[in-house]
Amino acid sequence: MQAAVDGELRLLDPEVRACPDRVLELLDPEFTEIGASGRRWDAVSILTVTSGGSVTPESPVRVSEMSGTVLAPGIVHLTYFADNQGRLARRSSLWRLTETGWRVYFHQGTPTA
Repeated sequence: MQAAVDGELRLLDPEVRACPDRVLELLDPEFTEIGASGRRWDAVSILTVTSGGSVTPESPVRVSEMSGTVLAPGIVHLTYFADNQGRLARRSSLWRLTETGWRVYFHQGTPTA
């Protein structure tokens, strides 16, 4: 489970997000996301956001209430609360173990007050 938590936190790191190759190392080839905006993303489209400077080192995403559950061998479900420059969301990710390591398969963000 710790490998999935570490991967999730790396994806939120502004330095990682700024490097498409580093982001792709953490995304499953079948990755999909339903963002807090309601928009659906895939591995290619999410790179336009992550490498576009939407999160800067001066304003990292703050994470709290991180918890995880092993759903099956090689499958971990993470949930946490994220504060991205005042945009608050409950977040949920499914990570799976692949031949190349742990990768996020699905992610969803739900806005909250």
